[in-house]
Amino acid sequence: MEEEIMQKAADPLIVEGVVETGAQRGRELGFPTANLSLAGDAVRGDGVWAGLVRLLDEPDSWPRVAAVSVGRRPTFYDRRGPRLLEAHLLDFRGDLYGRPIRVELCQRLRPMRAFGSVEALVRQLGDDIADARGWAAAAGLEALQRDRVHVDR
Repeated sequence: MEEEIMQKAADPLIVEGVVETGAQRGRELGFPTANLSLAGDAVRGDGVWAGLVRLLDEPDSWPRVAAVSVGRRPTFYDRRGPRLLEAHLLDFRGDLYGRPIRVELCQRLRPMRAFGSVEALVRQLGDDIADARGWAAAAGLEALQRDRVHVDR
């Protein structure tokens, strides 16, 4: 990860909302996401982030490490596409649709950009997940990457 691309948030940017059903594209590509709509400029700084996701309907739940995309998904939509936060919880299995979550954007990994093919995007998503794992390891959060409990409602 190049120094100029990495931007650490002094305080994490926080987004809360109820997970919505999306186009299922992430799941089809092998990277299921928890989607939150973004109203206006709810989050400045479109791009890919390393962060944490907490389940708000389980007060004792532990946070999960996530690779999080914020933006208009330029590979599939033009600049007028809806802004969306898509969080891929690392090593998580479960259904989050309709559940309230809190997303903490902790480390900006790269800017948002369009890819020339789905294959190129999938390769980059794999790199983004590796970078999120690297952030978690550097922050001492490796244990949060393992799925300790199967959460399925």
